[in-house]
Amino acid sequence: MVESQILFVMGVSGSGKSTIGQLLADKLNIPFFDGDSFHPEANVKKMSEGKPLNDDDRQGWLERLNEVALNNISTGAVIVCSALKEKYRTILGHNLEGQYKIIYLNGSFELINKRLNERKNHYMPKGLLQSQFDTLEVPTEALTISIDQTPSEIVTEITKKL
Repeated sequence: MVESQILFVMGVSGSGKSTIGQLLADKLNIPFFDGDSFHPEANVKKMSEGKPLNDDDRQGWLERLNEVALNNISTGAVIVCSALKEKYRTILGHNLEGQYKIIYLNGSFELINKRLNERKNHYMPKGLLQSQFDTLEVPTEALTISIDQTPSEIVTEITKKL
């Protein structure tokens, strides 16, 4: 892996982004940022009411995550966020030419729905999962990792492929 590389871990809600991102950052000894913690209050409120975010809702949030990436380019970082559309990933990678990688955590609707049914205390209602799959534009320029394995196995696969 390039020493100072930004790793964006993406996927739908429930794909394991936060868990995998934190484990990956720990293994690589670089900072970890959970994109959810950068949402403005209006976005969190909208999602908690079961309403999907639109592109306008996401614009400032994605720009903020790009700033986080640019501010951490010297050390590298793991940043997790859904990044469901290609244009979102373009915003995330702005001015990071060649210094970032997208890691796509890929799983079936059935597997992720099962995980969400077991999850507690998260503001993202399970009912929004279908809207996330409907919005998802599977990335072509990404390291695609199947989530049908343990978190430890996923992180090992990612580090081998980097």
